Amino acid sequence: MSIHAAITHRTSYKYDRPVSMGPQTIRLRPAPHARMPILSYSLKVSPEPHFLNWQQDPQGNYLARVVFPERVTSFEVTVDVVADMATINPFDFFLEPEAETYPFEYDEILAEELAPFRVLRKPGKKLTCLINAVNTALGGKELRMVDMLVMVNRLIAERISYVVRMEPGVWSPEKTLTEAKGSCRDSAWLLVNLMRHLGFAARFVSGYLIQLVADQKPVGDGPAGPTEDFTDLHAWAEVYLPGAGWIGLDATSGLMTGEGHIPLAATPSPSSAAAISGLVGECEAEFDFEMKVTRVAETPRVTKPYTPRQWQDILARGAAVDLALAKGDVRLTMGGEPTFVSSTDMEAPEWNIEAMGPTKRQYAGRLIRKLTPLWAQGAALTYNMGKHYPGEQLPRWSIHAHWRE
Repeated sequence: MSIHAAITHRTSYKYDRPVSMGPQTIRLRPAPHARMPILSYSLKVSPEPHFLNWQQDPQGNYLARVVFPERVTSFEVTVDVVADMATINPFDFFLEPEAETYPFEYDEILAEELAPFRVLRKPGKKLTCLINAVNTALGGKELRMVDMLVMVNRLIAERISYVVRMEPGVWSPEKTLTEAKGSCRDSAWLLVNLMRHLGFAARFVSGYLIQLVADQKPVGDGPAGPTEDFTDLHAWAEVYLPGAGWIGLDATSGLMTGEGHIPLAATPSPSSAAAISGLVGECEAEFDFEMKVTRVAETPRVTKPYTPRQWQDILARGAAVDLALAKGDVRLTMGGEPTFVSSTDMEAPEWNIEAMGPTKRQYAGRLIRKLTPLWAQGAALTYNMGKHYPGEQLPRWSIHAHWRE
């Protein structure tokens, strides 16, 4: 049960005169390590004629290298991506025993392979203070690795306010800390540097972020989320953990990366992760871009069930089946019972595919105690043995309410 989301991303440059262009590098194809299933992808470049060759950089990212043999007056890149927005558990990974707690060290071979992602730049005063603050908070004690990642990621999100910054380039960690604000790429680069000084191999990631309107408003004071479906270029950090591989940390939100994050380029520094780079002759250029996301397929789900029109189609099909069965003198009987699901964890296996689960019995007890005063006042509640199915070692349980009219 998921949503198929289609991204259309158009970038265009119009020049005031015919210009010569050097080879252009386009980094707008989902990276090999993207966790979201990519259902389709296309890249269109204009104008013609041009030569396009796919390559992979030293980190394995996909690059489209485009060469224009003639002068051009415009340059346009259009990307179409369809992704399966299946829910991703960001904590679904295993760690090697030596990496289950912080601090830890990479083994000699792994440390050599990760060398480009461990390069340290001399920290400024503010970054040094931040490093010391993290070490002071740890107090020399070991900390579960997951707790360490969450703590540092949230620390950046709380200290750095998000701003939209259209000018090119990435601020240094010192400037971002001084301003106490920054774009997503500024926060990501700050987090990369902080994690490296804390002993992690870390890299800068550019990619797409998809945010869809929630089917229902969150319970309580939780964030409401976007008011309309939205996509944009985004940036975050990844750290390498033995046993788990690269784990994404979004310093803008303070959350770990999930189904909305599609990595395009993961590199040791931001300079080699630009969406489009290359030389162009001297001219005046007019830049324009457009990004949109569209839901191309949706499966009915608990929070967004069938529409009235879909129900009418289902009922019409059922009537046709009934007519066919009646003509064939086929007679069927059936029984039914209501099915309940949790309002807070409705995707858990126990509410979808498994008969038993860790919380079902608790919910059942609460439910019957709520229903008893409404439908069976004065009832005696009993906990009984339920059905015993072939292949199952133990019978199931059932809860009954007994009362007199």
